[in-house]
Amino acid sequence: MDRGLLMVVSGPSGAGKGTVLSVVCQDEGVYYSVSATTRPMRPGEVDGVNYHFISQSEFEEMIEADSFLEHAEYCGHYYGTPLKIVGKMLQDGKAVILEIEVQGALQIRERAKDAVLVFLTPSTRDELRRRLKKRGSEGEEQIENRLLVVSRELEQLEQYDYIVRNDKLEDAVEELRAIILAERCKMSRRFEELRGV
Repeated sequence: MDRGLLMVVSGPSGAGKGTVLSVVCQDEGVYYSVSATTRPMRPGEVDGVNYHFISQSEFEEMIEADSFLEHAEYCGHYYGTPLKIVGKMLQDGKAVILEIEVQGALQIRERAKDAVLVFLTPSTRDELRRRLKKRGSEGEEQIENRLLVVSRELEQLEQYDYIVRNDKLEDAVEELRAIILAERCKMSRRFEELRGV
């Protein structure tokens, strides 16, 4: 059985990560890792689908037990990737995809040196601004703040292995699928299997 593949997909709000991943994660052998959070469930969200919603005390116990691959506090709530589930999927040979911001991605790179980091973005800042405005969920000030965050994230771009431009959904999906295939075929991932032949 092939070794599993740990892939982190990051990118600015409005880049279309959720849309691209909703297609790619339907592929056989690909698993979308659901994060845990202490924030309240929003209308329409489903526990175990959008997030694993847990209490702050439970989350802190999991931190103490080193049960997260990565975790962070954002806007007064904890978010983290449960290690046990990811480990099981990797053992089963799955390509495990985590949708995480840059800080969390770099934490994962520290713990899992062979993790593959992909940054997904539209090709221009103007396109990103247009998408954020089109969503209609944020005012001009919030949009400007998000664009400032993007500028800081871009300073970390050299830490990533791949950049996927999401200007056309079908192209971005195919590029991400091609990265998964190429990474699965790398000699470093298959060498141990071949030695046993």
